[in-house]
Amino acid sequence: MAPVTASPPTEPGERPLRFRWSLTVRILLLNVLALALTGGSIFYLDSFRGRLLSERQEQQQRLARTMATAFAGAPRDDWPAISAASQTQEQRRVLVFDAKGRPIFDSIDAGQEFRIVDPSREAWRRKAARAMDRTIDTIVGADDLTDFEPAQTPNAKYWSSLGLFADPASVTLFAPDRTPLVAAGAPVGTALHLITLENARDATRLVRAERSRLAEVVAMALLLSALVSLYLARTIVKPLRRLTRAAVRVHQGRGREVIVPRLEGRRDEVGLLARAVSDMTAELRARTDAIESFAADVSHELRNPLASLRSAIETFARVDAAGQAQLLDILRDDVQRLDRLIGDVAEMSRLDAQLTRTPFDQVDLGLLLEEMVRERERRGEDRNVSIAFARPYRALATVAGDPGRLARAISNLLDNAVSFSPADGCVRLGATRVDREVLVSVEDEGPGVEPGLRAAIFERFATDRPAEFGDERHSGLGLAIAKTIVERHNGRIEVSAPESGKGARFVIRLPAL
Repeated sequence: MAPVTASPPTEPGERPLRFRWSLTVRILLLNVLALALTGGSIFYLDSFRGRLLSERQEQQQRLARTMATAFAGAPRDDWPAISAASQTQEQRRVLVFDAKGRPIFDSIDAGQEFRIVDPSREAWRRKAARAMDRTIDTIVGADDLTDFEPAQTPNAKYWSSLGLFADPASVTLFAPDRTPLVAAGAPVGTALHLITLENARDATRLVRAERSRLAEVVAMALLLSALVSLYLARTIVKPLRRLTRAAVRVHQGRGREVIVPRLEGRRDEVGLLARAVSDMTAELRARTDAIESFAADVSHELRNPLASLRSAIETFARVDAAGQAQLLDILRDDVQRLDRLIGDVAEMSRLDAQLTRTPFDQVDLGLLLEEMVRERERRGEDRNVSIAFARPYRALATVAGDPGRLARAISNLLDNAVSFSPADGCVRLGATRVDREVLVSVEDEGPGVEPGLRAAIFERFATDRPAEFGDERHSGLGLAIAKTIVERHNGRIEVSAPESGKGARFVIRLPAL
C-alpha cells in the first residue's frame, strides 16, 4: 500500500473547520433548525395567555365595582336579578360577606349555576392537555398560580388571605382542572364586601387551540423538511460515498480494477467533482504507465553502453598496446555516453515537478535566442554549421514562462538540427508573433522527417537516425524533453518540411503576452 501523504488541512489563511457528525446529520439539523425555532413559539404562547388573563382581571375588577354599586343601591330581594344579569357563557359566582365575614348572599343559592370541573372525571385527552400545559409552563418558567380551594369559597378569611378585601383587588387562581379562575373584590357600601368568581375556561381553550394549530403546521413542516433533507442528503452523500470507495481502492493500489463514476447526468458541484476525480485517476494511471515505461526504456538504453564497457574491460588484458589504446577510446566514449544519458534521464524525470513549482516570468524570446546563439558561438558547439538568426523586434515575441527551461527546449532543437546538418550547412532560427501566438522556428538542411515518423520522433529514446549521422552523442531524449517543456508552458511543438522541401522545420507555438 502506498504511504499516506500529508496535506494541508485548509487553504492558506482559511480557519480549520471540525465536524464530528456526518453530512447527512448536518443537512437534517440545518434544515430542521429553523422550523424547530418556529415550533418553539408554541411555548411563548404563555405570554399571550398572560396578557389575556391580565385583561380578564381588569374586566373582573370593573364588574365587581359595578355590581357592588348596584347592590348598594338596591334592596336585597333584587340582588339575585342583578347577579343573574351579569352571568355569561362561562358562568360567574357572586358572594357578599357582612362585616363579620359571614356570607349573606351566594348566587348559587339563588339558583344560578357555577360549576367547577372535577379533573378525575375528565377524559384522557383533557388529562394529556393539562400535562402538556404543565410541561410548557415549566419550560418557559411561567408564573405559578395559586390553586383554588373550592371548599373555602364561603370563607371570608380565605378571600382575605388572597388580598381580595382591598379595593380594587383581583387575583387569578388555578381551578382543579388547571383552567384559570379570575376573582375580584369590591366593597358594598360601608359594611359589606362583594366577591365575584369567573372560570375563564375560554382562555385555556383559546391557547390550547392556537398551540394545537401551530403544532400541526410545524409537525407537517418538520416532516416535509426531513423528507427533503433526506432526499438532498441522499443525492449528495451517496455519490460522495461512491467516489470515496473508488478513491480508497485507488489508494490501495488497485487503480486498474476501479471504475470511478463520472456522473455525466449531473451538472452540479457533485457531478463536477466526480468528473474531476475520474480525470485525475485517469491522469494518475497515465503517469504510472509513463513511469513504468520510462523505467523500462532507461533500463534498455543503459544495457548497450554497459555491455560495451563490460566487453572492453574483459578484452583489455588480452590485447596489445595498440588494442588497449583503442579500447580506452571506446571506454571513454561509453562513459561520456552514459554521463549524457544519465543527465538527460535525470532532467526528464524532474521536469514535471520543477515546472509545477516554478513561477513563470515575462520572457522576451528575441533576447533569449540572441544570447543563446552568442553563447553557442563562443563555446564552438555547432562544429562547422552556422546558425542564421533573424532577431524580432524587442518585446514582439514575449511569453510567460521559465527562461531556463525554454532555453533548454530550444537548445535541444538546435542540437538536433546541427547534428542532422551537413558540414558547412546552415540552421535558420527565428521568432515572431502571429495573432495570439509566438512562433519559434528551427529549420535545418538535413534529410528531413518522413510524415509517418513526425509524431514518433518526440517519444523517449527515439532511435530513427540514419547511420551516417551516428547516435553516439545523443541519448534519444532531447526532443522528448523539448516537447515536455513546451507542453508545460501551454504550448505545442510540431515538425514539417520547409518550403524549400529540404530538411526539417520544427516550430514551437506558445501563448503570447
